[in-house]
Parts: sequence; structure tokens; C-alpha cells
Amino acid sequence: MERSEGDGVELEPVRFAVLGPVTVRRAGADLTLGSPQERALLALLLVRAGQPVALSEIVGVLWGPRPPQSAANVIRRHVGALRRLVEPGLPTRAVGRWLTRDAGGYRWAADDESLDLLRFRRLCDEARQAAADDSPARAVELFTEALSLWRGPVASGLPPEVRERARFGSVDRERLTAVREAADAALRAGVPEAVLPALREAAVGNPLDEPLLARLIRTLAATGRRPEALSTYEAACSRLADELGLDPGPELREARRTAPQDTPPAVAAPSAPWATPAPVPAQLPHDLRTFTGRRGDLDEILGLLTNDGGRPADTVVISAIGGMAGIGKTTLAVHVAHRVADRFPDGQLYVNLRGFDPSGAIMSAGEAVRLFLEALGVPPDRVPHGVDAQAALYRGLLAGRRFLVLLDNARDTDQVRPLLPGTPGCLTIVTSRSQLSGLVSAHEAHALTLRPLDTEEARAFLARRLGTERLAGESEAVAEITALCAGLPLALACVAARAAAHPRFPLAAVAAELREAHGSLDAFSRTDASANVGAVFSWSLGAVSTGAARLFRLLALHPGPDFSVTAAAALAGIPVGQARRLLTELAGVCLVGEHTPGRYAFHDLLRAHAADLMDTCHPEAERAAAIDRLYASYLHTAHAADRLLAPYADAVSPGHPPAGVAAQPLADDRQALDWLSAEYPVLLAVVGAAADSGRDRLACLLAWSLEPFFDRRGHWHDWAAAQRTALESALRLSDPAWEARGLRALARAEGRLGLHDRSRARLHRALELFTVLGDDIGRAHTHRSLGWECDQQGDLPGALSHNQQALELFRDSGDGAAQASVLNSVGWYHALLGQYRQALAHCFQALTLLRGLGDRYGQASTWDSIAYAHHHLGRHSHALLGYRNALALYRELGVPYMEACTLVHIGDTHLALGASDDAHAAWRHALTTFTALGHPDTDQVRARLREQKERCGLA
Repeated sequence: MERSEGDGVELEPVRFAVLGPVTVRRAGADLTLGSPQERALLALLLVRAGQPVALSEIVGVLWGPRPPQSAANVIRRHVGALRRLVEPGLPTRAVGRWLTRDAGGYRWAADDESLDLLRFRRLCDEARQAAADDSPARAVELFTEALSLWRGPVASGLPPEVRERARFGSVDRERLTAVREAADAALRAGVPEAVLPALREAAVGNPLDEPLLARLIRTLAATGRRPEALSTYEAACSRLADELGLDPGPELREARRTAPQDTPPAVAAPSAPWATPAPVPAQLPHDLRTFTGRRGDLDEILGLLTNDGGRPADTVVISAIGGMAGIGKTTLAVHVAHRVADRFPDGQLYVNLRGFDPSGAIMSAGEAVRLFLEALGVPPDRVPHGVDAQAALYRGLLAGRRFLVLLDNARDTDQVRPLLPGTPGCLTIVTSRSQLSGLVSAHEAHALTLRPLDTEEARAFLARRLGTERLAGESEAVAEITALCAGLPLALACVAARAAAHPRFPLAAVAAELREAHGSLDAFSRTDASANVGAVFSWSLGAVSTGAARLFRLLALHPGPDFSVTAAAALAGIPVGQARRLLTELAGVCLVGEHTPGRYAFHDLLRAHAADLMDTCHPEAERAAAIDRLYASYLHTAHAADRLLAPYADAVSPGHPPAGVAAQPLADDRQALDWLSAEYPVLLAVVGAAADSGRDRLACLLAWSLEPFFDRRGHWHDWAAAQRTALESALRLSDPAWEARGLRALARAEGRLGLHDRSRARLHRALELFTVLGDDIGRAHTHRSLGWECDQQGDLPGALSHNQQALELFRDSGDGAAQASVLNSVGWYHALLGQYRQALAHCFQALTLLRGLGDRYGQASTWDSIAYAHHHLGRHSHALLGYRNALALYRELGVPYMEACTLVHIGDTHLALGASDDAHAAWRHALTTFTALGHPDTDQVRARLREQKERCGLA
């Protein structure tokens, strides 16, 4: 019997479980837990049993970045409810046994007899000690007992965002570690059957975990199931190839050798639908087929990856490759990365930081880390606010894994620091023209400074590109060419391209032409002055047509990291077909490079050279006209994309484009998304460059046109940055209409980031401006944004009120499309407030209008609202009809996330009708879709399926 301290009341023993759904049992019976937040709080305290949990951490887990002002009071109420649950006889102010105040937070004082997690850990520790004492059979017994305590993922059934914020996944991984260790002990003890069920279950949920699969294959072979072992191996190979593009690793191949194929393999069972992982990033640029030389530099870098015994190093390795512009830093870094990529099976990340871009478009550390988070599968809406928080998430995702990170063209240590992995097992390669002494001193980076190629290396460089036959008998010409190029690989590449284009020219003639171009690149061997590009580039440019040379110069005006054929045509004021031919001509002599089909870029030195020539060859008026054409091309295409993505949104016409400029043709919203995705970094650069050059109205228009894309893709950090720039432009224009739009747009972005104090203030100021302007449409859209803010704060009556005000304004203005959309919103908030008949009245009005407009997406959303109201009125057959209508429309539109959400609702309605098989089928279909999307709602649907099985006695 357990005693509740303070009143002498004897209570039955209490047991707590968190390895699966959170439960509390007394005298063999489950106690009824409170609200979802109380269960989440209990789960957090149990997982951290024996440790103080700060109040701020509890707030973060329960509410995330947007807690209500009453959070502390709510937590105190939850704590009181938990105390009454586990110690019902405890006086109000008495100190309880289980839950106490500690260090500004709370502590749960469980032990391994009362809490399954602590018991699991104790049993695992004892099992490891038994294995160390050469008692594998005893280790198997202890591991088996420990694993039997698990009933599902830690705290399963809680909302996925709560589980993520509480980092319960790290405890789930303890189970996987125990399964692996149990398998090793069972094989040593000669009792492989003891762990086979646990191995099979773990492999279903982790079908790409090669160490786990290797143990399963060895265990199957050891129990005489060689056909199943072979089929498991073959299925693993297929999955690795299809999903990751990888061959099986050495551990998996070694396991295959334990199962010789003496009988035909069985047909492999399909993997569980929730086992699909995020793609492994493989971002390295293409390696040069013609790479040559740098043998000593290669050996020096590769030597960092092994310790004295020749085994792979187990520390964080950072190699900083430095040297002047054009020396070949990126080429060497990419070549090294490809040489060792197989040692980093978890992925390879690459980013060009543009640290010395002559356009000034230097990438910030925040931009870079967000690109990496996206590559690692983090949805944009899950990226935290602030570079420090983003970097912490990035390091956490790399922890315990083997990644190669290539940071190209860094400006300084501060730009690099947030992008460095924080745990052993990763390799980071950094290239920079700077010495990065801070990286060397603070992070123990290995510094390597590249020198120009010597005579033999330069000769080998040319031979690799032109063939040894071409160099035969022309040693003097080769020596002169290499001397005039000063050993710079970039210059040598230009010469080689020119010579290859004219295979009948003797190299002596090439050397004579180069000599006549007045000098060499000797200045580059002594300085890093990128303004003095040297003779080779001028000589190469002299080999192209007048039109190609003019385009080369004008391309220096482009503010982005790369450019399309259409952009080049706009800059030069020529047809697209002509621009494509000229770019091909420039690429033929290595003055630009086509890094992906239809997209070009050039080296920093070549951009600087183009800028020098442009300043001397083109007067200011001509340069300004070229920039106007370029920016207009981007603006008008972005506006066309905006109209396809959000045809009924509050658009602002950009007017007529300059003569000779037209929007790129976009057939539908899919083409619009493709164009916006390809041009995204460029469009952000154009917004900034337009504002910097005094084109403030264009900056406002372009940022406004990008809103639907920002919101649909969840690029909220970039959205906020672009809108800040646009708002500053609006203030310079002294235009209250643009100021109001800028305030509303920035507020929407900040609201998505959880910065509600800022966003509400901006929206109220925007509302004031729209009112003074007499802009009822602007007022109405601002009321809708304020309604969303109220919704996020849990103020559903406020959300309804703002949407009702928006509805009246849209009605008065005659905006039928906006009226239809807000009618559905009004109906939805009525439904959430339990006012289901009012909800149906508004939603059916919306549906009639949306049908007339042909707005299928709006119709689908409205059918979902109608079905929700019917469900809660008990009209389940009507609800199913509404949900099925929504589902059909979402499928036609290709909106898988909304399709999956609707399937979940369909399952809920089937369950209310008692049709559990139909509910199960709908939820399984939803689970497959959520998993394919990598969406966090996966866990929630999986919990529904598990709970249904338990209710039906199928677990």
C-alpha cells in the first residue's frame, strides 16, 4: 500500500505508463485522464521523471511559439488536476509524493517500479552489463522483458506537434537501439527466435535502417528461414535503390552472405505505408570528368578523413580551402566531395554562399540554413523564427548521422558558423577567398591554400581537355599559353574551350593571339583584385559575335545568382530564340555555364569583367533601360502567375510592360508554380535590387504578386523579408495605399511566424489607412486577416465578427468572388462555435456563388464545412455526401493534403455510424497520403487506427 503524505490516507499502488498511450493505473484499473493538454503535461513530466522541467519548457511544449497570456495559470490548473488524480486525498497546499515544484518548474518523482520508462532503462542497463560479462542468454532475457513494456510510440495519441516539441522521438530511438542490441545478444547466445518478432516489428517501421535490416537477415538465416532472409535483402536493396538511389552498404551485404540461396526466395511483403522516409539529399554539383592535377592537395584533404589506424575519423572534420579567385577552389572541393560521398550515406548538402558576388547578392546564413532545412525535409511552416533557432534545428537533424556539407564561396566565418554540424561523423568543406582564421582557431578547421598550377599541372590540364595529340610538337606554344594564363584553371579553361572550337588551329597561333591581347594574368598571381580580369577573358570575348559580346556585358546587370534565356532576352531587348543562340555561343568559350537546362551563370571574375566592360561600353541611359526591361519581365510574369494561383485575390495591375517585353506564357497554375520555384532566388533578389535602385513602386508590385506563392509554399521567413523591403519602399513613395497593402502583407507573414503582437498592430494600422482612403475592399481583406489572428488566439467569436464585417463590405462593393469565399469562412466559424444551422445557411449561399464562378477549390472547402456541420448535427449520411463531394474535387485539383484531411473526416463519420471497417479503410488511405507528403498528421492518423484495433480486440 502507498501512503499519501500529509493525511495518513492509505492508497493502492499507482503505476504510470508512457511507452505507448499515457496511462495511470491504480489497483489494476485505468484512471480517467483529463484534457489533451493535461495528458501532454503528464507525458512530458513522466519522460523527464526525476528532473526539473522549467515552466517555459512546459509552455513551449503545450502551445509552441504562440502561448496565450494565461499559459502559466492554465498550467497551474493542470498541475492541480494531476495531483488530485494521483493523490486524491492530498490537502490543497500539502507536498505530494509524485508532483512537486522545483527550480521554477515541476518535477515528477517516479521510480522504476512505478514508471515503465525507468523500468525499461534499468532492464536495458542490466542487459548490457550481462552482455559485457559474457552472459548473452541472460542479456536476451532482460532485453526481451524490457521490450515487452512498449505498447507503441512514446505518448502515442497526443497531437504530433506536441510530441515533436517534447522531443519524444529521442526516447522512441532508445527502443530501436535495444532491439539491435537484443539481436546481437540472441545471435551470440544461439537463441535467435527470441528476438525475431521484435526485429520484424521494428523493420516494418524502419525499412531503410541498414544495421537493423542486417540483423533481421542474419536472424532469419540463423533460424532456418533463408528464403525469407533473401527476400528481405532483395526488398531492402530495391527500396534503397528506388527511394534513395543507393546500393546496399557493407553491413547489409555481409548479412546477405549468411543466407546462401539454396531455395527460391519468397515474395517480399510490401512495406508498411508509413515507412516512407524523406528523400536523402544529394545536392553536390556535377564533378568535372576532366579533373586533373592537385595530387598533393587531394592527398592532404583525404588524409583528414582517416585516423592513424586508417579507419574513418569519428570527429567533426572541417576543411577550409582558400585561394584567390579563379584558382579552382570549387572544382577541387566538388571533386573531393564526390570521391568520399559514399562515406556519408545520410546525405550531401551544398550551397553557394555567393560571398564575393560582384552584384552584392551575398546569401545570408539564415537563407542558407533554411535551404538546408528544406532539403532535410522540414516543411517551411515548421522552420522556427530566428537564425539561432534554425541553426539549432539543423544541427539536431544532423546529430548522430553522417553528412557531407559543402559550403562554397564563403565570405567570412560568421556566414559559415551557423551551417556547421555539431556532432561527430560529418565532414564540412568550405571554400573562400578569405583565410577564415576564425574557423581555424575556434573550430579546429584544417586550412589549405591553393596555389596556381605549376607548368606540368597546367600542361596536364590542357592535355586532358584537348588530347595529348594536340599538344604533341608544340611544347613552346603550350609553355607560353600556361605562362600567359599564370597557372589559373579558369583562364586555362577559357583557352582550352577556344582551342577546342578550332581544332585545326595550331597552338602556336592560339598563343600568338593571346600574346597580342596585351599581357597576362600575372596580376592575379599576386593579388585578388577581381576588377583586373586580364587578357584571357578579353581574348575569349573577342572570339564571339558582336551580339554575344553585348549580351555578356549586359548580363552583369542581372541581380540574381543565375538567369534564364527569357531574362537574357529581356536584358538585351532581343527575341528569346536569338538570346538562346547567343548564350550557346558564350557557353562555347566558357564565358557562361549552363548548370541546368535553360539556366545559366558565370564565375564571379567573369561577372566582374562584364561589369567593367559594361560601364565603359554602355551609357547610363542604356543600362537603365536594360534593367527596366529585365525587372518588367519578372514583374509581369509574376503577376500572371499570381492570377493563376489566386484568381480572385486582391490583385494590383502592373500596367503595360515596356516595348519589347512580355510576360512569359504560363498555361495553368502548375506552370506558374514551376516558374516561381525556378526563379524564386532571383525574384527575391529583384525585390531588393529594385528598392535599392529607387524603383520603389516595382518593388511593391513584385512583392505583392508573390504573396500567393509565399503562402502556398510556406516560405514565411522570405515573405516577411520581402514585405519589409516593400513596406520601406511604400514609405519612401509616401503612398498611403501601398503603405496599407505593405502593412497587411507583412502582418500576414508575421502572423504565420507566430509574431502576433506585431501582426495585429500592423493590421489595425492598415485598417485605419484603408478607412481613410475609402478602400472598402482593402478594409474587408484586412478584417479577414484580423479574423485569422483571432482564430489563432482561440478567440472564435472575434474571428466570426471580423469575417462578418468583411462579408458586409464585400457585399456593398459587389465583389462576388470575395463574398463567396468569406461566406464559407463565416459558416465555418459558426460551425466551430456550435451554431450549425447558421453555418449551413452561409455555406450553401457560398456554394451557389462558387459554382457560378467555377471556383472548384472554394467549392471543395465549402463542402467540407457543410459536412462538418451535418456531422455535428448527427446527420451522418448527409455528412458523408458532403465529404465525398469535397474529396472528389480535391482529387480533381491534385491537392493531396486536403484529400487526406477529408479522408480522416470521412473515417470519423463512418465510425459515428458504427461502420468501423469503412472508417479503418478511409484512415488507412489518409495515412498513406500523409506519409507520402511527410506530413506530421501521420502520427495522429496512425493513433486512430491503433485505438480502433484496441477497441475491436485486434491489437
